[in-house]
Amino acid sequence: MNHLVAFLILAASISLPLPAAEPPRVHAARASHSKRIADLFKAAHIHSPAGTLLLRAFKQEGLLELWAGESRTAPLKLITTYPICARSGGPGPKERDGDEQVPEGFYQIAKLNPWSNYHLSLQIDYPNQADRARAHGVSLRDLGGEIFIHGNCVTIGCIPIEDGPIEELYLIAQDAHAHGATISAHLFPARPGSAAWNALQKSAASARREFWTSLESGYDAFEATHLLPRIESNSAGNYLVH
Repeated sequence: MNHLVAFLILAASISLPLPAAEPPRVHAARASHSKRIADLFKAAHIHSPAGTLLLRAFKQEGLLELWAGESRTAPLKLITTYPICARSGGPGPKERDGDEQVPEGFYQIAKLNPWSNYHLSLQIDYPNQADRARAHGVSLRDLGGEIFIHGNCVTIGCIPIEDGPIEELYLIAQDAHAHGATISAHLFPARPGSAAWNALQKSAASARREFWTSLESGYDAFEATHLLPRIESNSAGNYLVH
């Protein structure tokens, strides 16, 4: 047996791992939405995948904004806005399992789920430290969880957008995450400074007003620079912006 034949036999016997195939829904979404995603980022003069993503939801207005930046230290730009297509609960943060409230506060995307019962989904890391601080004796289990941005236009405390938009958003988030991007989610009862916001503040009890004022501080800090502010929370469950 000459050396060439021996090499060919050895090469044929080596099984190299194949790249993992994308789940069918994600693969189909990529075929449908890649061009639009490229066009959105080109129009914003942002390279894709992004280095940082921010999702901002305004419950009263029924809008979800997607912001992106080149890096963690670069200003973010508004890429697009998606209508929220179903609602549950009302103004105010989520306080316990089963209250059907959409959380309010400053969060991160904890997980992407390509096998969701609601088409595709992005999990929000509720309850965070501020939610737990406001719980006043409510157990972590009773605070609830499993809060997602997802498709299908049904909700009992999540943020649903239509299936086409969630496919687009999921791909953007997945590709950014794969390249090490952070994905933040800022959730508000209404857009701070709007007439709806002012009406909510006027009618709220003092504790709720204080909480919403801390949300407004985070909103204003981002609006001033389009950089993600450093946000912590205090023992009362209100946010501290740095």
